[in-house]
Amino acid sequence: MENSVMLLCDIGNTTYHFFDENSSYKEDAKLFNPSSIKREVFYICVNSSVKERLSLLDNWIDLSLHVDMSRYYKTMGIDRIMACEAIESGVVVDAGSAITVDIIKNGNFEGGFIYAGVKAMNECYKNISAQLEYSFNFELDLDKMPKNSRDAISYGYLGLLYKEVASYGMKIYLTGGDAGQFSKLFLNSDVDELLLFKGMKNIMKKANLC
Repeated sequence: MENSVMLLCDIGNTTYHFFDENSSYKEDAKLFNPSSIKREVFYICVNSSVKERLSLLDNWIDLSLHVDMSRYYKTMGIDRIMACEAIESGVVVDAGSAITVDIIKNGNFEGGFIYAGVKAMNECYKNISAQLEYSFNFELDLDKMPKNSRDAISYGYLGLLYKEVASYGMKIYLTGGDAGQFSKLFLNSDVDELLLFKGMKNIMKKANLC
């Protein structure tokens, strides 16, 4: 890697996710030593203990400090904010442990909501009854009422989300670990696993960091 190429990092509770224009790769949060990197790293972090550790390293630059938070709300996650910063207008659906849905119009955050992620909702149905332990059918026909249990729980979970997201009549951007699954539901959406990094770049431009 050339040092002239910016190195970005999205730090979660389990991984450091790096992107350097040429490649995207992950490191285990428990094993990786951030002081092993000597070049500048522009990062966001949802892990408070890691963030405290990185504050002692001059070459790790916290991009959350360069966000105009007046455009968002105080408790909004920094990863969610960066995904919003990546687009000018549209609906951002980040399908991870939780599903966040955010509306951006002409560069302004209009609000959003948080929905249970696939794994969490699967567990919810299973806890209600072992008879409801099904994987969700992302290819079901939402124009027809279900006539079997798997499609019934899929319709209840996916149908409401689909109708809410589609109701805005805007372009849909999918990101997160389950984005590929949700692309079967939102057929005309854009799947972009690097959406968050694009938002990080936009923040850097606004802050004259690149």
